[in-house]
Amino acid sequence: MIEKSYLSSSIRTIMMAGFGSVLLAGAPVYAQDQGSEEEQDEAQQEEPAEKILVTGSRIRTDGLDNPTPVEIITAELAEEQGLNTLGELLRTSTVAAGSDQLISAYSVGFVTNGGSGAESISMRGLGANRTLVLLNGRRAGPAGTRGAVSAFDMNALPISVVERVEILKDGASSLYGSDAVAGVINIITKRGEGGEVNISGTQPFEKGGERFRVNATYGEAFDRGSWRVVADHNVNTGLQRKDRDYFDCSQRYLFDYDTGQRYDPIDPETGDYHCSESGFGLWHASIAPGVASGRIQYDYNDFGYTHVSETNPGVDSAPDGWYWAGYDRETDALMDGGGHPGRLNATMIPRTTVSSVYFQTDYDLTDSMSMYGELLHSRRVTKSESVRQFWTADIGGYVPVNSVEGWSGNGTSYVMPVHYNAKHYGNKTTVDYSRAVIGLEGAIGFWNWDVSYQRSHNSGEYEQDIIFRDSMLMAQYQLLGVPCEGQVTEFSNKECVTYDWFDPSNIYGNPSQEAADFLFGIDTGNTMYRQDTLDAYITGDLFNLPEGPVGAAMGVYWQRDEIDDTPGIHTRNGNSWGLTGAGITAGSAFTRAVYAEFQLPLLRDLPMIEALDLTASGRWTDVNVYGSDTTYKASMNWSIGHGFRVRASRGTSFRAPALYELYLENQTGFIGQTADPCLNWVESTNPRIRENCAADGIPESYTDAIGSGGSMTSITGGGAGQLAAETSVSEGIGLVYTSPEGTFAASVDYYDVVINDQISSVAGSAVLSQCYTSEDFANEPFCDQFDRRDGSEDGDWSIIEVRGGYLNTAEQIVRGIDFVVTYQDSFEFGDLRVKWDHTNQIQRSFQRFSTDEPSQYIGRIGNPRHIGSINTTLSRDDWSYNWNITYYDKTDEYDYYGFDDTTYRGNKVRFVAETPVYVLHSLSANTQLSNSMEVTFGIANLFDKQPPLVSPAASYTVGNVPLFASQLDYLGRRAFFNLTYSF
Repeated sequence: MIEKSYLSSSIRTIMMAGFGSVLLAGAPVYAQDQGSEEEQDEAQQEEPAEKILVTGSRIRTDGLDNPTPVEIITAELAEEQGLNTLGELLRTSTVAAGSDQLISAYSVGFVTNGGSGAESISMRGLGANRTLVLLNGRRAGPAGTRGAVSAFDMNALPISVVERVEILKDGASSLYGSDAVAGVINIITKRGEGGEVNISGTQPFEKGGERFRVNATYGEAFDRGSWRVVADHNVNTGLQRKDRDYFDCSQRYLFDYDTGQRYDPIDPETGDYHCSESGFGLWHASIAPGVASGRIQYDYNDFGYTHVSETNPGVDSAPDGWYWAGYDRETDALMDGGGHPGRLNATMIPRTTVSSVYFQTDYDLTDSMSMYGELLHSRRVTKSESVRQFWTADIGGYVPVNSVEGWSGNGTSYVMPVHYNAKHYGNKTTVDYSRAVIGLEGAIGFWNWDVSYQRSHNSGEYEQDIIFRDSMLMAQYQLLGVPCEGQVTEFSNKECVTYDWFDPSNIYGNPSQEAADFLFGIDTGNTMYRQDTLDAYITGDLFNLPEGPVGAAMGVYWQRDEIDDTPGIHTRNGNSWGLTGAGITAGSAFTRAVYAEFQLPLLRDLPMIEALDLTASGRWTDVNVYGSDTTYKASMNWSIGHGFRVRASRGTSFRAPALYELYLENQTGFIGQTADPCLNWVESTNPRIRENCAADGIPESYTDAIGSGGSMTSITGGGAGQLAAETSVSEGIGLVYTSPEGTFAASVDYYDVVINDQISSVAGSAVLSQCYTSEDFANEPFCDQFDRRDGSEDGDWSIIEVRGGYLNTAEQIVRGIDFVVTYQDSFEFGDLRVKWDHTNQIQRSFQRFSTDEPSQYIGRIGNPRHIGSINTTLSRDDWSYNWNITYYDKTDEYDYYGFDDTTYRGNKVRFVAETPVYVLHSLSANTQLSNSMEVTFGIANLFDKQPPLVSPAASYTVGNVPLFASQLDYLGRRAFFNLTYSF
């Protein structure tokens, strides 16, 4: 009993002092008298403290004085705050909350790394590729779909398996290899015996966003080992735009610059500010002097708008129901807004179902050697729906009104039919992820060794609703009089169907089934990612110095990664209209490494030096697609005395290119000719552009983008053969204080990370800019990355194709300070536990090219300067109460733009590009209903804090909510519960 009591005391000391950023994560408060302390001292003299492994070191130590900051998040936090996934749990840490994270909502309407529904964690805003995720100390292989798979999908592991997460907030490439640039997330799974059945759910006070989970676990321990199995089923019902009024309508949200009055026009149908979503109808252009452009629309609601022939001077007659809008401020309010049912039913948070099974076991083969194993399999199914437009762009877009059956005019009006596709633009993603580990561990004298092999296998299928390009061309050519009957499309093998581009039902998104089958289809792609690792190390004490033993760890490592992503056939052959094309991404990489770590006790029991230790580690790594490199790290741990301790570290890291950065097959898209610096170069304010464009033979008369309908083909792909590894230097220093009685602790840690030769995707516009702003234009390699017409056809000098992709760019820098204060004690009213985490982000800058001004991100939307949380728990009798406060600093985009005004219909207006301080509260209670039944219930977003609103002109929004700010709560106030039956 004495030994166990001492171990409990050690764990308490680890959490309060050693990690410096942990509040006794669920540990009880111990009241100790003098006698028990003496007994513990005796026990400590008789028995050495149990040595454990701490994330950030391979050396087994007592863990009391960790030289680098480590944060521990327990699974109890998820129950206390109603969190349902591992990603939600990790986003509570300030190392993640200070930057925008990849959440499933972003994959609706965007192609994101890992595909639809994938979620990952980026520490310090440095990217998921620079954050290493471990599962029980071993790499968790990538999961997801499409070609850009490289990070672990947080959906793959159910939160019911997790006991705690250890977050090393420091670079650790010298121990863990590539990806550990920003830090390491080590997920520790539950162990022990006994069984549990758990039911939990979250119910927002408004419809949409419901979440339900059921899981069961059982484990047994026997003389020579143990085993545990967990089965989990988790359903997120998803959220549609219509479910929240702050998503369902994108208002202009503009204000008169002088008076401050709202300047949005009022929609006569709703009586509210007009929704300015991109819509449908006949885009109108006029060649008559003084006649404005606009949109000719159909009155689907029979509201009684004035007929187009009475308002548009270029239209003499038209079928009933058509009216003209959008040609001045007043008629802007007449344009169709966000009320289309397809738009209102569009997905905001995708519906996701995850089913998982996890098994782990260990068995003592002998008294000094054990075997262990882990097996995880999960299946995630994600579904979402969206809307899109399609129009007659391929034949030039506009046609004369006189050419449309049933219409007539004076020959000055042209229209382009823009249609909605509201029933045929969804996607379904299915990801099967399996991970198996088998290993041996043991002891040889005072040395401990471990050998493990892991295989993770990801198999994903992604179905995307598409518009067949060959069908679109055939339908568009019908406007030019090309016959349809008997024609068959080239790739989709569809018989031509007559399509009326001016039918109001077709424009609204309700074509006949025959037309829908002709134009629309499904393209299905498949992704495989496999990772094999073999890790072997040994740790122990080399010899004794006067101040204590010298600890050491040495190991070897081998890893193989392989990716094979095969997009659907129509995506590969460019037959998906309006979406990027892509080829097969396939490749592999082999990694070998040797590493060592040493811990040296330098000084003891001197004035101002109770203890001074040095930890040093180094790693040699060879990657067959990159080459070899070495990294190192040195950490100092100085115990001053009276509860004060200083820790400092400096280390180097490198990140070899991910497979998709090397082998991503060409992705095709389109960008406007206006990205060409030589378009109207004679009026450029940059003298180097004028000089280089003239040297390229482009005449001063080239002022209009004539070619390719105003666009150029943009191709991006992997950088195999030209990419080098990223390198970085990480430095940190911190001060830790622990009160003598162990009830109060505080730490402050400064971090500084500089990444050089960062790998990033360079867009076609950046390629063109780098070419024509080059000081050595004749030899500039970027100028070989595009093809331009020679002006022989009607003076057309437009760009045909520009090739971008992954390149080593300049550098990224992050700097900041982490603050942690913890307090825990017992009072008459109960046991009180308080933890305050705060991060002050000082700098996060990115410089793409050495000639560029660094872009500063701190303070922009999604990147608050200050973030933090205050977690308070009171335990009294059989009840425990938790109150959590999370706060985010104000942000804005005004520094990015350099102004806050624009013009709307000739009037100077102010746009809104800022978010105020954003604070969220959650409150919960927990109690034992019986010896075997426990319940937790509470309310998240207690005060129903809604997301702030910004102007779509200044930020990408859904409704008026800034999309790329994962700190915002999309669901609103919601109740949650967790019921556990133990047996």
